[in-house]
Amino acid sequence: MTTAPYRAPAPPPSRVGGPSTLPALLAHRAGAEPERPALICGPHTLTFGAWYARAMALASGLRSRGLEPGERIVLRYGSGDWTAYAVAYCGVLRAGLVAVPLSDRQAPAVAAHVLADSGASGVLHPPGAQLPPGMLPDGVWAATEEEIEAEGAARTAVLRAPDPGARAQILYTSGTTGTPKGVTATHGNLAHGCTLDERRRPLRHSRHFLHAFPVGTNAGQTMLVNALDSAATAVAAPQFTPGRFARLIEEYEAGSVFLVPSMAIELLNSASAGRYATDSVRLVGSTAAALPQPVALGLARAFPRAQIVNYYTSTEAAPAQVTLLFDPDRPDSPGRPASLRDLRITTADGTPLPPGEAGEVWLRTPAAPRAYLGPAGEPAPAGDAVFQGRWVRMGDLGLLDEEGYLHLLDRERDVVKSGAYKVSTLQVEDALHAHPQVVDAAAFGIPHPVLGSVVAAVVVVRGELTGPALRTFLLDRLAAHELPARLLFRPSLPRNEGGKILKRELRLLLDDEALR
Repeated sequence: MTTAPYRAPAPPPSRVGGPSTLPALLAHRAGAEPERPALICGPHTLTFGAWYARAMALASGLRSRGLEPGERIVLRYGSGDWTAYAVAYCGVLRAGLVAVPLSDRQAPAVAAHVLADSGASGVLHPPGAQLPPGMLPDGVWAATEEEIEAEGAARTAVLRAPDPGARAQILYTSGTTGTPKGVTATHGNLAHGCTLDERRRPLRHSRHFLHAFPVGTNAGQTMLVNALDSAATAVAAPQFTPGRFARLIEEYEAGSVFLVPSMAIELLNSASAGRYATDSVRLVGSTAAALPQPVALGLARAFPRAQIVNYYTSTEAAPAQVTLLFDPDRPDSPGRPASLRDLRITTADGTPLPPGEAGEVWLRTPAAPRAYLGPAGEPAPAGDAVFQGRWVRMGDLGLLDEEGYLHLLDRERDVVKSGAYKVSTLQVEDALHAHPQVVDAAAFGIPHPVLGSVVAAVVVVRGELTGPALRTFLLDRLAAHELPARLLFRPSLPRNEGGKILKRELRLLLDDEALR
């Protein structure tokens, strides 16, 4: 270690092909387009050149602290900190350390679990951020990325290029059904599908792409990789509101926008969104959860020049995903996979099923597969039921029809087993969303002393709508055993940061109502 001022080395010469790591991709983009904006968030703009220089300084600062390759660093940032987070993330990876993304909106108990479960050595956070009292275990340090950058600028550390097969990231699942699980990914997994060839960059039809996903989610990480890899500049909205999101579309003439279903629902039901010009949009991408049929049709009407795309993936399966092109003439399906090579429907024992038969959905990853984090950093045995070679069990029930369209029937855990019937909560929710006064809806099973379970639903409505009127509307759309036995009206539905409905909270809500 010396005391010479740090100078980021010149990026290596460009070469056509695929990068082995995300830091290698950043170095390539910085060398080819140093002044090009890569990422915009609020008042902050990060060029590729500045991103590379700052990430290299941060990597040098981390290694100058004596951290060894493979040590875990929690990155606790908010949705308004995307440029700072991008620097911290790439700096951690370039130092050969393991990034553990964590949203600053996570509950203290979740943050404590992530710190303990990951075995993190330290926490990086933006300037001015306050860590929750008691968040840091003994021996775990905390610093801002700017402090570490300054340390790296004052000292030079030897930085070896990270091994593509080494662990690079631990991303925690949303925890909608229990304690969040850490999912590990290698450098090669994260960089798979990226390109060094300028002619092959994705999103070439857009000058800017827009999203409002939080840090610490699979959707957010995908947007970060898009910022590194795509032809378009990323614009991250610090917070989602329909009016602000529509205004950003107009301001940046965004050609591509990415949403989760809850955002799409808010956007379509907002009067303010229609005040802005959105005809620049050519692609509307939805991810994280099933897009209700009426919502997909609404997006097609709101963005008539855009292709509506469902991206079907998961934290465990990435970078595997099925791109489902929504067909307004086939609203009963989220879309037709561009390729069936990496998707299969099977029985519970893994036997492939023919078209028309429902079973478990599996995706095959083209990259080094991910794994659940277990004790001492080893893969967890719990992953045996999810990861089988390069195939990943998605936890969904679905079928492929004779024309190759995918039909997602439900999450396996959400199917309501009522007497001799199995009821799809997605089908019930689609029927509820079809009512013009229903803004949002969630269906789920509740215990029944004779049938085992029956369907319950919680809905958000506009104007005056009674339970009997809504049930009458559903009579023509659902079978008798699919009709909600209990119906509750609420001003909003509880969701996690990724936009997924927290059905376990709704079950507790119904329990509370029953006691009153």
